[in-house]
Amino acid sequence: MKMSELLQFLPFYQTTQPVADIEVKGLSMDSRTTCKDDVFIAIRGVEADGHRYIASAVQKGAAVIVAEEATDTDVPVVLVNDTSRALAMMACAFYKTPSHFLPVIGITGTNGKTTITYLLEEMFRLHRQRTGIIGTIQVKVGDRIFPVKNTTPDALTLQRYLSDMRAEGVDQVIMEVSSHALDQGRVYGCDFDIAVFTNLTMDHLDYHDNFDDYLRAKSLLFAQLGNGYNKGREKFAVINKDSPSAIKFIRSTSQALLTYGIHERADVMAKDYVLKETGTQFQLITPIGNVRIDSPMMGMFSIYNMLAAAGVAVLSGIPLATIQQSLGSSKGVKGRFEPIREGQDFGVVIDYAHTPDSLENVIQTLDGICQGRKIVVVGCGGDRDRSKRPLMARLSVDNADLVFFTNDNPRTEEPAQIFHDMTIGLKGNYTIIEDRREAIKQALKQAKQGDIVLIAGKGHETYQEMDGVRHPFDDGETAKQILREMKEHPT
Repeated sequence: MKMSELLQFLPFYQTTQPVADIEVKGLSMDSRTTCKDDVFIAIRGVEADGHRYIASAVQKGAAVIVAEEATDTDVPVVLVNDTSRALAMMACAFYKTPSHFLPVIGITGTNGKTTITYLLEEMFRLHRQRTGIIGTIQVKVGDRIFPVKNTTPDALTLQRYLSDMRAEGVDQVIMEVSSHALDQGRVYGCDFDIAVFTNLTMDHLDYHDNFDDYLRAKSLLFAQLGNGYNKGREKFAVINKDSPSAIKFIRSTSQALLTYGIHERADVMAKDYVLKETGTQFQLITPIGNVRIDSPMMGMFSIYNMLAAAGVAVLSGIPLATIQQSLGSSKGVKGRFEPIREGQDFGVVIDYAHTPDSLENVIQTLDGICQGRKIVVVGCGGDRDRSKRPLMARLSVDNADLVFFTNDNPRTEEPAQIFHDMTIGLKGNYTIIEDRREAIKQALKQAKQGDIVLIAGKGHETYQEMDGVRHPFDDGETAKQILREMKEHPT
């Protein structure tokens, strides 16, 4: 591809040398992976400034540099005001705007994004459509699976995945969209058809200035649906009407709305719901008809996730019978209120709850199904929002009978500091055990018939990050192993 084709997407720029006729083979934002004849875009990131690595990229064979400041190099430089925005525009050009040819669903909110994504994947599968998934757990392009670093990848990686999905004949893309991605412009150039808002509670305040800034970032997904109405490719916003923040998101978009909820009157609702230890039952009310849902998924938050997925499915033309079949059979997602059963006479649940609101919801869900004591194993991540640590600790002590505080992902932070932040001034029935496996073991050994042990915070993760190094660790597999050991060697 010639540089002239990429530059068509950049309205304003300056060049140190003529570049229009230069043939380029790829785009790069990491000097370590730059190849011969690539365009290297110098990004000012949160942790590093790409301008410091221009010389390294040139050494690797970069044909053109895109930067925000002049640099001493013999390679032609394209100067722009914002390289992050230029990266997104050039990525769209290089991969030929793939989202324009694919229906794309974007899901944002503090909790529920992953579960809704996989509920929708199952519905589209039953509807005989191939899906592409971009989210917290993995990226799926048809049947191919790729590991992920962030919930929403950078603009260059995102456009490459979308291009691969188009080439693979994917019928529907479902994407989790984080506040970081929206704020940093990672989804610039992505043409969303349906935007979903789940809920908004305190999270990521280590990155955002305050809660209002967090809300602003999330609302960008809805503002970016645009102002035009195109017959044949209508756009929709799907909003949780019960959320206190719903009105802000409703006002953020000019597109057609579909609301869902339980308490506030909405387009998609759950009536006559029943919460049980074996799942949930409710009457699903939709614009295309009503049907009874009997789902193995537990808890009120699961009903909200199912309502959101049902709303998107209705807009996507999926029949009500298919929606009913899918919700009636789906067991949810690994690490999202996942039951662990090894023949023990007490319950064990793994959940990703890592915010005050999600932890409170999960513990309260146990109230309706727990016949004995609630035992909680939980920690807080290092190098993240410190303000939620005492809140999570207090919620655990106030709502559970026995609590074990342990390491989550300390990352580069000292565990002692995390425990101090969690427990300062805290009184109640808790024990600190730094080693996460040992904490899980002690919690399971304490459990008796009718009790439920909740292991919270890491959910689907298969690692534990300590001192900047990721070590293999899976809460579910760890719990299973300990339960088997207890069965073999009862004490």
